[in-house]
Amino acid sequence: MTELSDMLPRQALLQKLAQHAWRIRRYALLMGEVQGEGYVGQALGWSDVLAVAYCHFMKLHPENPSWEGRDRFLLSHGHYAIALYAALLEAKVLDEDEIDTYGCDDSRLPISGMVAWTPGMEMSGGSLGQGLAIAVGQALALRLKDSSAWVINSMSDGELNEGSTWEAAMSASHYGLSNLINLIDLNKQQADGRTEDILHFEPLAEKWQAFGWHVQRIDGNDLAAVLDAFELARSAQVDKPRVILCDTVMGKGVPFLETREKNHFIRVDTDEWQRAITELDHSFARTRP
Repeated sequence: MTELSDMLPRQALLQKLAQHAWRIRRYALLMGEVQGEGYVGQALGWSDVLAVAYCHFMKLHPENPSWEGRDRFLLSHGHYAIALYAALLEAKVLDEDEIDTYGCDDSRLPISGMVAWTPGMEMSGGSLGQGLAIAVGQALALRLKDSSAWVINSMSDGELNEGSTWEAAMSASHYGLSNLINLIDLNKQQADGRTEDILHFEPLAEKWQAFGWHVQRIDGNDLAAVLDAFELARSAQVDKPRVILCDTVMGKGVPFLETREKNHFIRVDTDEWQRAITELDHSFARTRP
């Protein structure tokens, strides 16, 4: 999927990516409406990163999601599955007819990501802190195969509480896994409250640098910054794994959801779903590049 987008002038590319991000958000809201609740806030906040990953950076064959030469995207935070499904819909790996089955019995779109159920899902997430370790193993294996594929791990800031994350971080640095990109969503919320109140982790960039990683910190809702960060991660001439720390706003693009005090798991009233889509459409029309 990268070939055509690489040919676009930068401004045209940003406009295209903005459309992708808007549609990813829309898909997430449509799926959320099926159950009336869900991790919609995370999906809205993470959509810009997913748009750049799936609609520009990654090598994919939508008709063959298990293609050996593909880039791997691991969803360590399995509760973000609604966000990844939206990206897979936008990337044409999944069909729009499946939106109405989200979270239903026998659906290929369960609430939490399941590798055996969903095309394009690379790991079963949910038990937090596992994704980066799996990504290290995959990156090592691909290097042994002389593969040019990237391994991208997507994780939440709450996973920084897990010791397994830091063991994997040390291992990735030790083995010089320059084919590994770790994306961290710094939305500053966990199920139990504000991330900084649960376990303070700043200064985060300095920590990852000390662990031997190539580090960038960006506004994860600034498409230009996200695009530049992915490109620098691709081109950096260092034998180090890459980490992109992304500060995001939960509910991004839907003002009344952005300002909710607690939006880790959102319950939206029946009459609010159409309002959310309307506000999203207005936000997109107002802010498109």
